[in-house]
Amino acid sequence: MDWLTAPFELAFQQRALLAGSLAALTTSVVGTWVVIRGMTFLGDALVHGVIPGIALAILFGFNPLVGAVIAALVMIWGINLVHRQTTFSEDTGIGLLFVGMLGLGVILISKTASYSGSLTAILFGDVLGVTQSDLVVLGVITAVAIGASVVFYRHFLVLSFNEQKAALFGLHPKATHVILLGLIVLSIVGSFQTVGTLLVFGLLVGPPATAALLVRRVPAMMAVAALIGIASVIAGLIISYHANTSGSATMAVIPIALFFVVLTFKNVTAGIRHRDVDDVVDAAVV
Repeated sequence: MDWLTAPFELAFQQRALLAGSLAALTTSVVGTWVVIRGMTFLGDALVHGVIPGIALAILFGFNPLVGAVIAALVMIWGINLVHRQTTFSEDTGIGLLFVGMLGLGVILISKTASYSGSLTAILFGDVLGVTQSDLVVLGVITAVAIGASVVFYRHFLVLSFNEQKAALFGLHPKATHVILLGLIVLSIVGSFQTVGTLLVFGLLVGPPATAALLVRRVPAMMAVAALIGIASVIAGLIISYHANTSGSATMAVIPIALFFVVLTFKNVTAGIRHRDVDDVVDAAVV
């Protein structure tokens, strides 16, 4: 039993557990819409797009959360500009800004006095360095994400499957898309301190994608994704404590590994059922 409880005996370890759970809850709820809507590439781009804003915050000494929000808004504006002013698809703008913002962020970070430490903290997070104020911010972001998903549930659901029907039903698809983008940015910004900008994508997509293999209804998908996300945080912190690995990276890898385990299990069981059906058919024919 000590093997399970030892990683959570100290106050900073308990804060890490709570922060990771809140981040997992937020990213699971928002990530469900990302997976259903097919916005994973955009989500990944936004994860990298906030890096210049965080770097500027470190350079000029203001709140990294503010810098991350500003950078994400600039990136969204740039993607829309490329899409409107050219004949290219939205993916082209996403790809351009993806690389450009990431490169700019690393350049800005390289200007800081503690280049290596700052880069590591931004990219990979510091779950064990979470403060009480970080927990308050995460709690507010989690409440906003869940509340918005409840209030705009019908808007998000119809938009995810058919944008034309959303317009026909008077659900304002463009405004709904902007709100959804805002939630994605909010979940990324709120979670980068815990798991880092590079690893937050694992919690944003991993648990919802795994849940989508197991259940079909959106509320059930969110609930299962949240359970998977929180379980990944707990398991990640336990494993990292005993194996002396990065807590943030371990938390982010677990739901990805679980996705492939579930996918393999479903494929194997489907193959067995298919063979059983073939055997029944062959027996009936004979």
